[in-house]
Amino acid sequence: MEVSQRGSVEYTTAPSVSPSCRGNESGGGGGDADHASSSSYNRQSSRVTVAPVPPPLSPSPWIRKPLFAASDPHVVACPESSGALHRHLTLFDLICVGVGATVGSGIFVLCGLIAHNSAGPATFLSWGVAGVAACMSGLCYAELAGRFPSAGSSYAYAYISMGELPAVLAGACMTLEYVFSASAVARSWGDKVVEFARVHRGDEDDGLMKFLDPGNSINPMAFVISTCAILLHLKGVKESKAVTNFFSLLKLCLVLFMTIGSFVLMNPENLSPLVPPEFGARGIFTGASTLFFGYIGYDEICCMAGEAINPSRNLPRAVLASLATVTVLYILAAVALTGMVPYQDISETSPFPDGFRYRGIIWASQLSAIGELFTLPLVVLVSIMAQPRLQYAMATDGLIPPIFAKMDANGNLWWGTLISGIVMILIATFVPFTFLNDLISAGILIAFTITDSSVILLRHASPEDKPLLLEKLLVVFNILAIISGLLLSNYMDSDAGQVFAAFGVVALIILMVEIKRQCPPLDLSNVMGSSAGFKTPFMPFLPLLGSVVNWYLIAHLDSYDIVLLIVYCAVVMVGYYLYGIKRSVGNHKGWSTSPD
Repeated sequence: MEVSQRGSVEYTTAPSVSPSCRGNESGGGGGDADHASSSSYNRQSSRVTVAPVPPPLSPSPWIRKPLFAASDPHVVACPESSGALHRHLTLFDLICVGVGATVGSGIFVLCGLIAHNSAGPATFLSWGVAGVAACMSGLCYAELAGRFPSAGSSYAYAYISMGELPAVLAGACMTLEYVFSASAVARSWGDKVVEFARVHRGDEDDGLMKFLDPGNSINPMAFVISTCAILLHLKGVKESKAVTNFFSLLKLCLVLFMTIGSFVLMNPENLSPLVPPEFGARGIFTGASTLFFGYIGYDEICCMAGEAINPSRNLPRAVLASLATVTVLYILAAVALTGMVPYQDISETSPFPDGFRYRGIIWASQLSAIGELFTLPLVVLVSIMAQPRLQYAMATDGLIPPIFAKMDANGNLWWGTLISGIVMILIATFVPFTFLNDLISAGILIAFTITDSSVILLRHASPEDKPLLLEKLLVVFNILAIISGLLLSNYMDSDAGQVFAAFGVVALIILMVEIKRQCPPLDLSNVMGSSAGFKTPFMPFLPLLGSVVNWYLIAHLDSYDIVLLIVYCAVVMVGYYLYGIKRSVGNHKGWSTSPD
């Protein structure tokens, strides 16, 4: 028998027996490592046979969920839940979720904004750079989704690798992506309806316009589209899945129409110079930092893992296929747009409809505008779809009330959908989009960073003579990445800022090398139960670079929204200490294969 150790948690392997699962690790909170190390499992016909993992001697926010409880659907954690989610989503369904949640404002708005203000004809290069940055985290999601095919996404990965409190914070950040992002898109769609009506009705101030725009920051059309999305989800999973697939294909057709139409109208002279001198090469990277947000949404695939058919195979494929699809679409659309219209004349808010109008093709302009209004609600539908699944995962772990884990007779998370839907509707109706945008972006990027760190913690280990060295190095690395991001974003105009930024970059490189040198990779067959499946390449450098990119983008956001995110996370932590830590399954019941 051979034993490898990370901190106080042991992985024990023997012939024909897989390792002991990462058990109830408690920082200074009195965790019971002996219980953790005594739990082992093996796989027989995809089943997991485990010894029960008891709770720690005293509650701890750093308790980690054992691997078997996260990777096996037969492990029941919450007796109040109505059973496991029904697996019905095919690979095609998952790709539709990824593409439907991702493609939206990236083409409809951001493409024109960056072409006009930052990169000109080189906008397609900005999309390429942003795509590479998005793949750094996307590849981490692809691996972990295949390894742990259960609902929860970043929340589930953080619970396994970091502990209960980091998992709760990851879930809070994901809620910003799902509920708040869906609200923001619904609000944006409502604003577009008002603009469309004003353009076609002129200055008429009749009853219709008073209904569409009553003032006082109220948006009735955002209320309408949010309510329709929630009613459809309450109707059932099959209905919402069919609508998602239909609108995803319809949106794809619309994007192809706008792209092909723009290529037909292309004037090669508009692409010269490729990099406008007023923007320079720096404009390409400035544009990429904004266009990165056009890739957000693919991670929702991972939150649907509990309902995926053959998840270990299909989830990584769906994540990678979604990223590849949207990257190709974005690059082609950027080339077509900047070839159709000189970059100085591209609209910052409605690039393709205004571009067709600029070239005198009015019917194409109107079709594009109507198509955007018709397909943008898909993002609302898909974004909020993931939230009840996240709540289900947290409720089965006892961290939020059990009502969020209840399913109706058809297997739908009815109450969770209704509660999150009401919150979304209220935000969409009464909160302007500008108040949400940067807060959502910051939360999503932190969730990405948590996933990047999770895959490192699950693929590498601290040396036996230096317990928790890997965790400590990752904490220092992320703190240094935050500081370096702030310096690179705000202080490069001064000599002192450039010097400190250079030192920060060098220190980050040194830390990356030290993590690789001192923290050896773990044998996946010993730790995760199987060495098969997709693996993140270039470990640990790629996820570490992904974290640097994420913190750099966060540093570009408005300080007000960063402070708001800190306050939001502080409120979540208070809620965890008042409710979650007192009722969590791991801290008070332990994990087993039985609900009893």
